[in-house]
Amino acid sequence: MDTKQRILEEALTLFSEKGYANVYVGDIAARVGIKAPSLYKHYKSKQAIFNAILAKMDERFMDQAKALNINGANPIPDAEIYKHMSEEKLLELGKSLFLYYLHDDYTQKIRKMLTIEQFKDKRLSDVYMEMYVDEPLRYQSALLGLVTAGGMLTTDNVDIMTLHFYSPIYMLLTMCDRDPSREPEALKMLEAHIKQFDKLYGRKDK
Repeated sequence: MDTKQRILEEALTLFSEKGYANVYVGDIAARVGIKAPSLYKHYKSKQAIFNAILAKMDERFMDQAKALNINGANPIPDAEIYKHMSEEKLLELGKSLFLYYLHDDYTQKIRKMLTIEQFKDKRLSDVYMEMYVDEPLRYQSALLGLVTAGGMLTTDNVDIMTLHFYSPIYMLLTMCDRDPSREPEALKMLEAHIKQFDKLYGRKDK
């Protein structure tokens, strides 16, 4: 692992342990085993390190999406995939994505750090809201809207349908963050949730 990557890894670990505000550039440099001036050759500030961590997290997610044969960012192609996916395949995809968000090192630590900092720093609160509320709802609302327009789901309010789908998943993720031993229970509930969602909105299985 090169120095730039080590800086990101160690900074992320420190942020998740102490919170963003309580970590200084010198702390990161010491954890990496270099002097602060050497760190500044790679990143100009703590904010630059944080931005690089977020970019790396996005990159890791896109790699995971590709491995799962979905786009992950554009709801238009993903809606077409959803339309031709059996419920069994949908359950596999749902579990894979849930486990990725739960266990991916970058995603897990960033979520922990943002949870710590969201009530202290408005900027980080905004990042948390974008990452775990606004962006998922935008993407899923667009995807489900396309699927509904194609006649595969039935609803008169796509936004409420999106809340019905996403809110339990977010709750289960939060539950596992606080008590990892409940992961098997969460996976069973996730499967039941997806099946109930399909039943509720009349999904036509392929």
